[in-house]
Amino acid sequence: MSRARAWVLAARPKTLAAAVAPVAVGTGLAAHDGVWAVLPATAALVGAILIQVATNLANDYYDFQRGGDTEERVGPTRVTQAGLIPPEAVFRAMLGTLGAAFAVGIYLVAVGGWPVVWIGLASLACAVLYTGGPFPLAYHGLGDLFVFVFFGLLAVGGTYWVQGLAWPGGAFLAGVAMGALNTAILVVNNLRDIETDAQADKRTLAVRLGVRGTQVEFLALLGLAAVTPVVGIRVLGWPVWTLASLAALFLALPAARTVLTFQHPRELFPALGQTARVVALYGVVLALGLAWG
Repeated sequence: MSRARAWVLAARPKTLAAAVAPVAVGTGLAAHDGVWAVLPATAALVGAILIQVATNLANDYYDFQRGGDTEERVGPTRVTQAGLIPPEAVFRAMLGTLGAAFAVGIYLVAVGGWPVVWIGLASLACAVLYTGGPFPLAYHGLGDLFVFVFFGLLAVGGTYWVQGLAWPGGAFLAGVAMGALNTAILVVNNLRDIETDAQADKRTLAVRLGVRGTQVEFLALLGLAAVTPVVGIRVLGWPVWTLASLAALFLALPAARTVLTFQHPRELFPALGQTARVVALYGVVLALGLAWG
């Protein structure tokens, strides 16, 4: 494998929907409320992508250092564990990506003030603390909460804030939906790795809940996303077009079937990609539905 391809693998471009979709929804809501601003929206998008990539690099590095990635792991190739890129190079790339995100954040702070400072610093810190530091979140069953908050509530709400300098109820509601779907991606990932994570003493929520509990969590997260546009229309006056986002959830049916019936972790590979596509399509359709209303 070429070095360039190895770095693309390390960045995990297939995960970027988790960063892009919440920003799209926050921007769609801002357009609906007449406060859309192109430069802050673009900066929020770039910052979210950089933080996602930095988190991926940190996971690659720290999981290897902690022994969470072994030859028994059945997930996608991790470049550090596979010896494709030296650990110190991955670590430096993580720091460089965090630095780039920090630079983008300076502009967003100028636009949005102190709330953006706290959101930005927390996001940068948790990108590392997810698998690094003395109390790695993912190793103590807090990964799901981290994703729900940072790739849902804060991603949508923060995107709206830098455009409208407000945090309306609609941003919270939409953040719940995007946080739920992004967490569903993590749930499939952790369900696939439940055995090897337990062996490595990586006590993810999936390890703590067991297979049956994790399957219930996955369905509950899809349910949260399903009720969001209904609540938005009835309570907040969202456009009826936002109901079109429910069509994206039909793509989750094959993933749900696999999650509920799999016999071997490798069977969950397609479910992971299917869930990521649900996040992307749901986010785009919900954003367009809000913007056009």
